[in-house]
Amino acid sequence: MADIFQGSPLPAVTSTIEKQTVAPDFYTNYLQDVANLGQNAVTQGGVAGASPLQQQAYQMAPQVAFAGAGSLGNAGGLIGQAGTTTTPDVVQNYMNPYTSNVVDEMSRLAGRNVQDVVMPGLNAAGVATGGFGSQRQAQVTGQTLRDIQSNLTGQQTQALNAGYNNAVTNASADLNRTLQAGQGLTTLGQTQNQLGTTGLTELSKLGAEQQNTAQKGLDYPMAQTQAFSKLLSGYNIPTGEVQQTTGPGNAGQYSGSPLSQIAGLSSLIQAIYGTKQDITQNTNPAKADGGSVYSSDVQSPLAYHDGQGNIYDVDGNLVG
Repeated sequence: MADIFQGSPLPAVTSTIEKQTVAPDFYTNYLQDVANLGQNAVTQGGVAGASPLQQQAYQMAPQVAFAGAGSLGNAGGLIGQAGTTTTPDVVQNYMNPYTSNVVDEMSRLAGRNVQDVVMPGLNAAGVATGGFGSQRQAQVTGQTLRDIQSNLTGQQTQALNAGYNNAVTNASADLNRTLQAGQGLTTLGQTQNQLGTTGLTELSKLGAEQQNTAQKGLDYPMAQTQAFSKLLSGYNIPTGEVQQTTGPGNAGQYSGSPLSQIAGLSSLIQAIYGTKQDITQNTNPAKADGGSVYSSDVQSPLAYHDGQGNIYDVDGNLVG
């Protein structure tokens, strides 16, 4: 309970205390540098585009994918032709055009020989033997002509057979060459495709290395930032603590007493209305009575009293 000498206790107010761990300036500056480097690294970095060799590989890829297709197509045609063609089908194309002329010439020459040589000789022999026109002469003539014809036919057959055999041999050789050409073109087409694919793979590989080198250049700022951020890793950073109290802690505190409030009000009124009384001379050697000041209470040549029994010097110091 408040009385005239002591005021009422102030209401208890809960205060809020905030504590914050504070790192030293050199460490916070270091972290700020890491943040700045990281931001710059993000700005400078990126993804490397396709390298020149990769772009070249992209352009060549459609052609390389079908490399050797022309050779393989021709090979298929030749192999198909050789596989579907038989020798008898084309043998006539390989017959010597002079064979028939040779056979005909053999027949003409044989007939001429009969007319010019054989028959005159048989007739002359018949006359000489006295059997010209006889059955015997006829038999001899017929036998001779049959022998001549048989011999001629044999020669002609042999000539035709030799020509046919030669034609078959040549046709077979050509068909075999056609097959071999098809097989050769097949190998060529496969080789062309393999060479193209191998070259394209190597080109792409080198292009990827170019791209990787460019990417490393873009990643370098971030890599350096990460390395820089680890320089103080493992070190114990000394830290301090900052405590901030919000709100008054009024428990156990009291407000001003009524007496102190009255005194304060009186002092305020005196300050406003100027109740100071200058003392410039000695008036009475007795003690202060009824607001009068005596010289025995004044140590300064110039003083004043405040009407409450207090005496001050010119500097405001209480002297009595």
